Amino acid sequence: MAIRLLFFALFGLAFLFLTEQAAADVYKFVDGKGNVVYTDKPRHRGFKLIIRTPPAMLFANRKLPVSGFRRASFSRVSERNRRYFAPLIEATASKYSLDPALLHAVIRAESAYNPEAVSHKGAAGLMQLMPETADRFGVRDRFDPEENVEGGARYLSELLDMFQSDVRLAVAAYNSGENTVKKFGYQIPPIAETRDYVAKVLDYYRR
Repeated sequence: MAIRLLFFALFGLAFLFLTEQAAADVYKFVDGKGNVVYTDKPRHRGFKLIIRTPPAMLFANRKLPVSGFRRASFSRVSERNRRYFAPLIEATASKYSLDPALLHAVIRAESAYNPEAVSHKGAAGLMQLMPETADRFGVRDRFDPEENVEGGARYLSELLDMFQSDVRLAVAAYNSGENTVKKFGYQIPPIAETRDYVAKVLDYYRR
């Protein structure tokens, strides 16, 4: 009975925090006696984040007709996220002497500004960092927008230095890895996914 009550309590809590009216993260704490506390306002470092609810991800226009709802709502959410994360992206770009428009272009191509995006290969977050890339640049939580953009921007900055500011090669390396670009004679690798990715990023960059 107690397990059933806990299940329904957790279900209700998750539902509450995932609605438009409650744009808050959910934290959990287990005290020394095994008592479990859930809150959106952690009182000390013992609370662990269990549900992340990015404010900008919660706005879908529910007045839209059912037909075309997914495409329209996704576009609107992506644009809201772009505006929401713009200060972070631009500040990080400035920190690493990157063109903010290029950083925006990579993020748009990678995740469409979705901080919770996960690829089929396991890349995660705004800049779709793989676990090994995250470790390389000290990113502990790939779903944390600040950490993710910091790590991705550092990587992109290193790639630009490595390929002598050649944006095409740096972007190709971001997608397929710097060793792959070197393997093919410092040219965009003849890999369909990478070629499409470079074209997409450069198109976003120009726009």
